Amino acid sequence: MKFCIRFSIAFFLTVLCTLANAKSILVMGDSLSAGYGIQTEEGWVALLQQKIANADYQYDVINESISGETTDGGLRRFPSILQRTQPDIIILELGANDGLRGFPLPVIKNNLNELVKMSLKTGARVLLLGIHIPPNYGVLYTSKFHALFGEAASENNISLVPFFLDGIATNNDYMQADGLHPNAKGQPIILENVWPLLEPML
Repeated sequence: MKFCIRFSIAFFLTVLCTLANAKSILVMGDSLSAGYGIQTEEGWVALLQQKIANADYQYDVINESISGETTDGGLRRFPSILQRTQPDIIILELGANDGLRGFPLPVIKNNLNELVKMSLKTGARVLLLGIHIPPNYGVLYTSKFHALFGEAASENNISLVPFFLDGIATNNDYMQADGLHPNAKGQPIILENVWPLLEPML
């Protein structure tokens, strides 16, 4: 009986220590991270949580991504999210909707920089995910839009995945019928693109 009580106390203390040491990763994104058009468990963020658990890293993944989100909308939500979640690592995946709607490039860049600076002020490490958009507004706008991510990463000295849909966006096998959102088969490839930059931060 004494052994059982001692074992239970030891187990309880182990659980408490594990919870106390658990850290978190916040994913702040749009439909590309919210799992648009697929089951939640098929999305790359859910797959990230599985990969982290399998690798025995003590991190919880918090997904605050919303379909249709812009950098401006993200900025409005961000302070309360940071206060509530207090993440150790922040993955920023915003900007695609800004570009698809033709928002002014200086506004997008300013918003990206503000998101990064707010993240860094909390002491969190930041990973920025870059994106390409279709050339609806011309080649010049499209190229300058993509360059914003590299500029934001360089100016704030943070890590960058230059194009996190690399190998997916131009392959119909990995895309939904709308041509904008990866399907379930494309989700593991997103994770493969993100993981090499994320793992050193864990």
